[in-house]
Amino acid sequence: MDSILCDELLQEIFRRLPPPSSAAVSLVCRRWLHLLRSSTTSLSLSFIEPPFIPLFSSFLRFHPYLSTVSVTSTATVDSSDHVLFAVASSCPNLRHLRFLNGPVSPFSLLSLSASCPNLVSLAVTLFRPLSFLWMTPFRSLKELSIYSAGNSGELDYVDFYGSCDSSELNLESLLLTGIQAGDKGVSFLWRNCKKVRTLKLKGCEGVGDQGSFLAFLQCLEGLQELELRTCRTIADGVLLKLAENCAMLNSLLLYDGGSKEGLLHFLSQSKCDNLQKLDLRLPLDLDNNHLTAAAENLGSLRSLSLQSCCLVTGEGLKILGNAMADGLEELALINCDVVERESGLLTTLGQDLKRLKKLDLSFNDMLLDKELISMLVSCNNLNELKVRGCKKLTNLTMVSLAKCCKKLETVDVMYCCGIEAEGVELFVLNSPKLRLLQVEGNKVSDVARTWASHKFIEVVA
Repeated sequence: MDSILCDELLQEIFRRLPPPSSAAVSLVCRRWLHLLRSSTTSLSLSFIEPPFIPLFSSFLRFHPYLSTVSVTSTATVDSSDHVLFAVASSCPNLRHLRFLNGPVSPFSLLSLSASCPNLVSLAVTLFRPLSFLWMTPFRSLKELSIYSAGNSGELDYVDFYGSCDSSELNLESLLLTGIQAGDKGVSFLWRNCKKVRTLKLKGCEGVGDQGSFLAFLQCLEGLQELELRTCRTIADGVLLKLAENCAMLNSLLLYDGGSKEGLLHFLSQSKCDNLQKLDLRLPLDLDNNHLTAAAENLGSLRSLSLQSCCLVTGEGLKILGNAMADGLEELALINCDVVERESGLLTTLGQDLKRLKKLDLSFNDMLLDKELISMLVSCNNLNELKVRGCKKLTNLTMVSLAKCCKKLETVDVMYCCGIEAEGVELFVLNSPKLRLLQVEGNKVSDVARTWASHKFIEVVA
């Protein structure tokens, strides 16, 4: 059989194998090992100790067609530049690199730009003071993720506003973590990233020095997606600017930060007529006034996610559900005690939101079968359901899912203590369109596993 199969056919078979099987392929013979390496385009590597660079480089060169590489370390690594040099020199076809092996220097990044000119996506950690002048040679770069570390102890940079101000970058997606008010090097990004459509800020206390602020505001105008995670000090200012003139915004995520007044102003005064996705995790900053404002002003909303929102009541959710009955297709109420606190709320939402396709009620510990089932009876168009961590649900929920939700393709019932193997088996046997089931392995019987294989259902434990 080995002699009959040509190299190209074997490589195509290897590409379709799941990870455990592909690892075993390398042990069959030298030919299979060589073909497996030649067909590998993606590698994810994690180190406890810094790798021995010559061996690491040789290992990478055995995989000549790598386009995606992820390198991480679970320990402090002082040789990050050497590791990055090894990746750059050994992977000329690299397009996506996630390098979180420790802070790297601008010099090593310049070397990376010369060795990997087709790099599209890059994630790295940088020391302070931050400088982004090394980005100019990366003409193909579309996605950039920067994780800031401590101070390197070097002198601050002086030429942030010089000859590189006009070096327009082609970035479309930008993630920045830990930016502080004094990081004047960030100004280079705001001045030259005119094409950014997705901006993600995490743990940021500012957007750079005073000279960076106006450039940052200009960068906001063309955004389509914005994420603010734990950015309380800048959230209000950003929301105010968004409400004024960000007509292109279609997705907003706001986690753990911002005042009630700033968010209310955005929801009630926003000119974002195309806003389709709103994702909020604001335990003490979101109440019914915000939901009422969203119901009145965000008619284009298609996806709403609320996490750990303690001050929201059933009244606010009912107003929102009634107003968006014809448009909302995705709803997530994750760890929201109002789901458990107010009996009949889910029933009302189900009756209003008949167009729902995705529903996530994860980590509502006290959610009961009867409350969920009363909603599912009206949600006949659901194709995705997540109830992960809902410990009170039982096999009765699985029976109802099989009867009422015939269009379900993806279901997550992980950590639902009351759901047993019998309920999982019945659901697998009676779900015609199911393609992905997330459940503990000990709840999948031999019968269920056999039927899942026959019906091409992926079971993830």
